Amino acid sequence: MKPPSKKKTNIKTPIPSKEEILAFIRNSKTQVGKREIAQAFNIRGADKITLKAILKDITHAGAVAKGTHKRFGFVGALPPVDTLDITHTDRDGDLFARPVKWESAAAPPNILVVQPKARSKGKYRPLTVGVGDRILAKIFPAGDDTYEARPIKRLAAAPTRILGVYEPDGDVGRLRPVDKKYRHEVVVRKDDAGEAQKGELVAVEIYDEPRYGPQKGRVIERYGDIRAGNNLSLIAIHAQGIPHTFSDEAVAQAAQAKAALLGDRVDLRQIPLVTIDGEDARDFDDAVFAEPDTDPENPGGWHLLVAIADVAWYVRAGDALDRDAYARGNSVYFPDRVVPMLPEELSNGWCSLKPHEDRPVVAAHMWISAKGKLLRHKIIRGLMRSQARLTYNQVQAARDGHPDEITGPLMEHVIAPLYGAYASLDDARAKRGTLELDITERKIIVERSSGKILGVQPRERYDSHKLIEEFMIAANVAAAETLAASAYPAVYRIHDRPDPDRIDGLKEALATLDLRFPNAGETRPADFNRLLAQVKDGPNSNMVNTLVLRTQAQAVYSPENIGHFGLGLRKYVHFTSPIRRYSDLLVHRALIAAGKLGDGAWNPKQDPDLVAMCEYISMTERRASLAERQTVDRFTAAYLADRVGATFRGRISGVSRFGLFVNLDETGADGILPMRNLPEDFYDLDERGHRVVGRRRGMQLRVGDIVEVKLLETNEVAGGIVFAYAGKAPSGRGPETPPRGRPGRATKQSRHRRR
Repeated sequence: MKPPSKKKTNIKTPIPSKEEILAFIRNSKTQVGKREIAQAFNIRGADKITLKAILKDITHAGAVAKGTHKRFGFVGALPPVDTLDITHTDRDGDLFARPVKWESAAAPPNILVVQPKARSKGKYRPLTVGVGDRILAKIFPAGDDTYEARPIKRLAAAPTRILGVYEPDGDVGRLRPVDKKYRHEVVVRKDDAGEAQKGELVAVEIYDEPRYGPQKGRVIERYGDIRAGNNLSLIAIHAQGIPHTFSDEAVAQAAQAKAALLGDRVDLRQIPLVTIDGEDARDFDDAVFAEPDTDPENPGGWHLLVAIADVAWYVRAGDALDRDAYARGNSVYFPDRVVPMLPEELSNGWCSLKPHEDRPVVAAHMWISAKGKLLRHKIIRGLMRSQARLTYNQVQAARDGHPDEITGPLMEHVIAPLYGAYASLDDARAKRGTLELDITERKIIVERSSGKILGVQPRERYDSHKLIEEFMIAANVAAAETLAASAYPAVYRIHDRPDPDRIDGLKEALATLDLRFPNAGETRPADFNRLLAQVKDGPNSNMVNTLVLRTQAQAVYSPENIGHFGLGLRKYVHFTSPIRRYSDLLVHRALIAAGKLGDGAWNPKQDPDLVAMCEYISMTERRASLAERQTVDRFTAAYLADRVGATFRGRISGVSRFGLFVNLDETGADGILPMRNLPEDFYDLDERGHRVVGRRRGMQLRVGDIVEVKLLETNEVAGGIVFAYAGKAPSGRGPETPPRGRPGRATKQSRHRRR
């Protein structure tokens, strides 16, 4: 915001509004005082008293924070000097830090640590810092939500607490940290080990961090044998800082929950709604129903009903359950356990749409055309009774002509209409050009009672999965359109268009495969779909799907709507999973308020900072995804531990300076094939071509190539798998075939020698 001119004038200037003052403070690169604000807006005399009152008001409201010397800064902005913890490096080796004290609900900003270079002839040696250091640093804004930090001095940090596996060795044991990025050696003396046993997962407090040599730590908590199935997910819970215990107040509140009465709700108990979920699902928060539309104006059309558990009835804004749910942001799903957003009394009880039990719901009635276009919709609050708890496999088998005793009686009036409506929704999906990536997910089969890993296999995907997905998307759109037309705020699920630089990188990579991508106009999902269809079932399908996925922006939550690129939708919210996503609970509260549907609605007098909330729940979603992905890696490594030395077939999924990433066909496991384990040669990394090229023999290995690899090593603690090259060069590009193109002209190149 450009403030009014500071030039003196006799014309009385109106007192600025709170919004104008907030905008001025937000856009200031440093903290500002009352004097600077008064000068910027030409405020004089008695008006300064009014300004003081406004500043006091917005400070108490939490919109700005008062720093030193009575100066103000926007909440979430960093001061010019702050204490930071250096947390990690990126692939380029750059250091990143986070503030030691961070009280905002939003995720902390990105802080790049910049270390000055030494002056000539040793006259000046800059402070050298690394991961794990706590520093006092000067902070400089470097763009949106990004800062640069220049270290002033290293500080004594609070004791570091890390998780790892204890390995005794005489009087001095060692710790294998679970965090792959923790680079320090940690020793644990016998006196500091307590009762810890070999191979146990333990928490260790570091009490001595010398400049040289190993760190020293003491065991402060034991979790049992690392090979116990539940410990593999426990590692991720601790490593990512995921809240996993509920407050006493939240537990007591959940225990007092009881059945909701019909009251003013719409009675849906005679409608044959059913839930369709995975075999191992324990919480059922959505139920579906479809029937042909009887309106003669809509021939071939359908009436859909999607009923969602009424979590807002049980979890009210600001109460203990709400505080705990917000801290989690979402449920986290591991192969052997769930860390739920809500206590079990709600997530598996009163908010779970169990068959033949009355449950309160917020439901979307939708009427669609024969081509799947949403014609109209209505959001209601009701009471339902699920007719059956069905699984994806069960429904698909019934559809394929193999009904069982449960699905048989439901075929004509329940299952067949669901598939009929799905066909119409699928037509609409194809017409709007939804991005259709073919990425296989892994499924870990675990015996829940013992935690034993029974298998790792690609996750199957049936039309029954797509059916529920399309019904949920339709309900989410109906909720978004309802809120967009109301006076209440919406937490939109947004997905931006791909960055033009990423598109350019994709085009360069495709050029090495003799594939083209359109240049004119804005990129659309249909452009990607045409490309994916062109390589479908071919040798480059895996590579192109991976490249397209990496081109996409990340979907996030925001109060500002920009649409959802991947789904090809202009308005979209998450409405269908309030048991496991806080975003959906916020949407439910707004819908209840917009429709005047009773208690548990959005309260305008207690409007939260939606910008900060959306940033926070987007962060918790990323945190959960990372924890889930790392745990799948750990379970997979543990499952393959007994097959070290075996040979597998896989595909190259990525290339880097230090090796190739390989995805195994049999299990979907991901591992690293280091450059040192390739056939003897000098290897150049061609980042544009997503390949490595042997300089002398000309062997090329590119993303998407099929390779034979030998399993050398597994590490269930870190989730690491290491391979050695065990096969011939990819067909058509053997040792005698010269490399295509000139890898020496790549934009960024790394050379590796294997002797």
